Amino acid sequence: MEILEVLQTVLEYIVESGILIFEYIGVGIIIWTSLVSLTKYVRRKHDTRIYLAKGLAMGLEFKLGSEILRTVIVREWKEIAIVAGIIALRATLTFLIHWEIKQEELAEQRDIATEGMRKNQQ
Repeated sequence: MEILEVLQTVLEYIVESGILIFEYIGVGIIIWTSLVSLTKYVRRKHDTRIYLAKGLAMGLEFKLGSEILRTVIVREWKEIAIVAGIIALRATLTFLIHWEIKQEELAEQRDIATEGMRKNQQ
């Protein structure tokens, strides 16, 4: 029985370390992307919103990964419900951000096409 307890402790240590690593990576990506996006905004770059949305989506995916890892070590139904709620929320946010990225890219393509048509008419 003692070996199983040791294995359980090792698994918990590995999972908790993985959770922290994923959380730090996710937060780092979000902070970095936000800072770069701020400089792009100040310089009035046209791709600022898409860049920010892609960075937020990537950061949220790492944070989602940490929550999935967290399901390995939860013990009570209440904890499982909380983790499931967090996963659902983050997955929804990621989906909405990806949808926003597609809409921005389509709008950008329409703007480029409209500009091209105007130049051809002149």
